[in-house]
Amino acid sequence: MPSTIFGLPLHPLIVHATVVFVPLAVIAVAAAVLVPRFRRWAGPVPAALSLVALVLTPLSTSSGENLEHSLPHNQLIEQHAELGDQLIPFTIGLFVLAAGFWWLDRRRAVAGGPGAKTRDRLRVVTAVVGALAVLAAVGTGVQVARIGHSGAKAAWAGTGSGSSDQ
Repeated sequence: MPSTIFGLPLHPLIVHATVVFVPLAVIAVAAAVLVPRFRRWAGPVPAALSLVALVLTPLSTSSGENLEHSLPHNQLIEQHAELGDQLIPFTIGLFVLAAGFWWLDRRRAVAGGPGAKTRDRLRVVTAVVGALAVLAAVGTGVQVARIGHSGAKAAWAGTGSGSSDQ
């Protein structure tokens, strides 16, 4: 992967897309699980947004590693890189649970007929997957906020005056 595009470091450019799509996916997944009207309107969009977030995550970390190697060693950058490397399991979980919830909810909606036990099992499994999806959304949101905060500290440390830069 190239480390620059048009003379600019690639990492901040990709990260801006990640910073938009990961929180958007987080909000959409939580809303789809918690708000039935939104769920019906959005359909597979929360799962699709989660997939975009999942694809952007390794692109962000890869471009970040390229940028990290071109800069002098810095503890703040190292901490930011470590936190960034931890995002991929979160986005994987968010996508799998969002897609699973969408699929189960659709299946539950079309499950008719005499199979009351099947409908009840589907309802319970859908609720459990939905609860896990909300937990994954919260965890992903917290992690992306931690990464963003550490990245801002690394990028802006030493640019102000006084001791408030720490």
